[in-house]
Amino acid sequence: MLDVIVAGTGLSGLTAAYLLCEAGLSVRVLEAAGRSGGRIKTLKGADGAALGDLGPSWVWPAHQPVARDWLARLGVESFPQYETGDALIDMAAGQAPMRRPLPGQHGIRRITGGPGALVTALEARLPEGVVRYGARVAGISHDGLRTADGAEHSAKTIVLSMPLRVAAALDYTPALPADLLDAMQASPTWMAPQAKALAVYECAFWRDSGLSGRVASQVGPLVEIHDHCGADGSPAALFGFVGWPATDRAAHQDVLKHAVLEQLTRCFGANAANPVALEIEDWAANPLIASPRDLTEPPRHPEIRPAILRAAQWDGTLRFAIAEAAARSPGLIEGALDAGARTAAAILENQS
Repeated sequence: MLDVIVAGTGLSGLTAAYLLCEAGLSVRVLEAAGRSGGRIKTLKGADGAALGDLGPSWVWPAHQPVARDWLARLGVESFPQYETGDALIDMAAGQAPMRRPLPGQHGIRRITGGPGALVTALEARLPEGVVRYGARVAGISHDGLRTADGAEHSAKTIVLSMPLRVAAALDYTPALPADLLDAMQASPTWMAPQAKALAVYECAFWRDSGLSGRVASQVGPLVEIHDHCGADGSPAALFGFVGWPATDRAAHQDVLKHAVLEQLTRCFGANAANPVALEIEDWAANPLIASPRDLTEPPRHPEIRPAILRAAQWDGTLRFAIAEAAARSPGLIEGALDAGARTAAAILENQS
């Protein structure tokens, strides 16, 4: 029997797995998808180089000590978000966007290579064969879990590192306490209803025009746009959050891409009309991320959830490690790192 099974290879799960393996415990990590990272996803070019992030992008090391310490521990660098120049205010259809200086976000930084660099660094520190893909959890019991293919995996402790609403839909034997299930189902998955568009270009032509790449729009389809270039300006890219509801995005995918290009061209000129790549990641369409409830509620910023979500269940044999359950920076990259580290620490303390 293994010491620990971690279900999910998001940042929280990989952080917990790394710390537990480092402490000498036997660990297996199961992932339903064919890749690691959860909501962290990197668009890559034909040569495998990172072009940009389709999930989270930012950290604030000056204000997030956990993120700062983990970047140092894993040897991952960061650089300031580009905010030099004017922003564009895109207020009304048929009107040209207005140039305006806008205050920046103090301390906002991007991770060199994107947040996927954290995922890669953590995976590289796991023993070979620890992570298994295509293993979707179907049921949980006191001494292990069952995957959708019928395979049984036994362990002294199970760590669920998946959105709480997705985890709430699993089969538990015995059943979870009602107050715990209520807390799980009431916990929105950060960014689950959202879609992110990434446009990659040959060069950052907007910078040459004195623009920061930042757009605030009431026209859309992108309600926010930001510069997303690499630390040295390459690769050159812009990203934006899509304002269309999930149902409209699903029904009009081709129209959405065309509308995004029209908006980028309206804001940044003819050079924006022909990106090297244009990718839209719709997290609402991913059942491993978004639950039906996530798609029916208005999006709201994560808040610290009830302590029961951070407590051990079933006499310490079941725990949750996910950014939304974190006691600091819930939903964010720092929250994911903190949730994974605190879960690992609690397991190790229980072992002693």
